[in-house]
Amino acid sequence: MTDLPIERHEIKGFDGLPIAVHMVGAKTEGARDLVLIHGYFSNAFTNWIRYGHAAKLVEAGFRLILPDLRGHGESAKPHDPAAYPADALTDDNLGLIAQLGLTDYDLGGYSLGARTTVRMLARGATPRRVILAGMGLRGLVKALDNGGYYRDVLTNLGTFERGTSQWMTEAFLKTTKGDPVALLHILNTFVDTDEATIAGFQQPSVVICGADDRDNGVAQELAEILPDGRYVEVPGNHMNAVTRKELGQAMVDFLTA
Repeated sequence: MTDLPIERHEIKGFDGLPIAVHMVGAKTEGARDLVLIHGYFSNAFTNWIRYGHAAKLVEAGFRLILPDLRGHGESAKPHDPAAYPADALTDDNLGLIAQLGLTDYDLGGYSLGARTTVRMLARGATPRRVILAGMGLRGLVKALDNGGYYRDVLTNLGTFERGTSQWMTEAFLKTTKGDPVALLHILNTFVDTDEATIAGFQQPSVVICGADDRDNGVAQELAEILPDGRYVEVPGNHMNAVTRKELGQAMVDFLTA
């Protein structure tokens, strides 16, 4: 699952900072470009490659374009708050589309990646199909609904009782070698998207969510408001649904239907 050939590239973020982009799969005739954006505290490798989703999608005929968001993974992690204005992640990823010259592509993400995808659509991105995973309607219209929880974790590291939600979130941060200062600033980039805007997205869209995941609201509500949306349930909660093989299969099924 992790021995796929991976090409590492860099683009310039909206302010010139280096953004790492991992490309998986050859750009052969007939291969479709698929941009997938990872979640908060995570990175491209953890969300998309580690658990086999990338291998499954490449086998299905896709070339994957997997950025590490600023403040994450191998991308720049400045500690200056000025590097994290509202919609910074959207600006970076719209820049990715432009700098790579993508015109016929699919787009999606998990959790923060899904929220970034929605912001890209709201700002004019035109993918063929859209994947919104680990996301409900509340997490889009009230983007900072869980902001207090993450601020608590990032400013009180090392104080949580073993087994609590905060302790598990901190444990995940350690596995991805996340930078707490940069990640705290990421919260300042979050922007709400109103229901009317979401209801105007015309692309075929799939909302994929764990059966026990309510971290970002109710996924079915999001699927229902999208004009051409559908809901697919996979096992797990917000933290572990992304590790399940069913997620990768649901993406393949939707993109190749």
